[in-house]
Amino acid sequence: MQSKGKITAFMLEHYKHFNSASLVDAAKGYQEQLDQGNKMMITLAGAMSTAELGKSLAEMIRADKVQIISCTGANLEEDLMNLVAHSHYKRVPNYRSLTAKEEWGLLEKGLNRVTDTCIPEEEAFRRLQEHIFKIWKTAEENNERYFPHEYMYKLLLSGVLEQYYEIDPKNSWMIAAAEKNLPIVVPGWEDSTMGNIFASYCIKSDLRPVTMKSGIEYMMWLADWYTANTKENGIGFFQIGGGIAGDFPICVVPMLYQDLERTGTPFWSYFCQISDSTTSYGSYSGAVPNEKITWGKLDINTPKYIIESDATIVAPLIFAFLLDW
Repeated sequence: MQSKGKITAFMLEHYKHFNSASLVDAAKGYQEQLDQGNKMMITLAGAMSTAELGKSLAEMIRADKVQIISCTGANLEEDLMNLVAHSHYKRVPNYRSLTAKEEWGLLEKGLNRVTDTCIPEEEAFRRLQEHIFKIWKTAEENNERYFPHEYMYKLLLSGVLEQYYEIDPKNSWMIAAAEKNLPIVVPGWEDSTMGNIFASYCIKSDLRPVTMKSGIEYMMWLADWYTANTKENGIGFFQIGGGIAGDFPICVVPMLYQDLERTGTPFWSYFCQISDSTTSYGSYSGAVPNEKITWGKLDINTPKYIIESDATIVAPLIFAFLLDW
């Protein structure tokens, strides 16, 4: 890769060993996948949207360096929350020393803490709720059904949130994704604030569960997408963190091969995981890539990388490398 950007040049000069070398190797491997015409999936676990990964991920999307995303419901919505309520967020750098009473005080102020950052409930959640409910309700009245991310795309593209924007919209990865209609899968969406809010409307009979497409339908859709997009080239897997955001989509390959008996299904063509999890007690997040061979997810010859570090540090650096910043 031709180096022009200062960050890229610094990494090539100084990141020579251990985790830093793995970082550069993984970034080069990612670029090689794209150069070969392969597509790339990025999976987002943790609170990467609250960590403002959108500052670099949005540009990755605009530059066509990611073709599909799998993320938790929290990452889906928290990018929007940051978009409309950024000035109301509160950073708590001394979060390690907070007492239980101080934590309760944050709750009473409507501040939900994610490590060192508090999300303002009223400004973030409630500012979105009114508008997303209208979109859900309109779909239901028209007997239409969509995936969670599709409703959020409708919300963003309608322009109704623009009155609330508190960051430069170019730093919102969800806006970038919506503008490209980027494929997204959101496993376990119910485990999110918006998922909880949707469930509450269903309990009150204001909405019906069927209005929201399910996780099973996400897997069915992903099976079709993977099959269609591996006819001539491969698809790589770039995993940030662990959990359901990674485990759900990577399983599409053994499902196609084993359960549907489509024995010609290719394995993922590249695998990289950024994780600081340790391998213990059957941990998925801490499992080394070779374990995935035994599950029919990766091939013997699949390029495999693991970077044992903090994703909030590593992911922006890899994206900067790929964007030649």
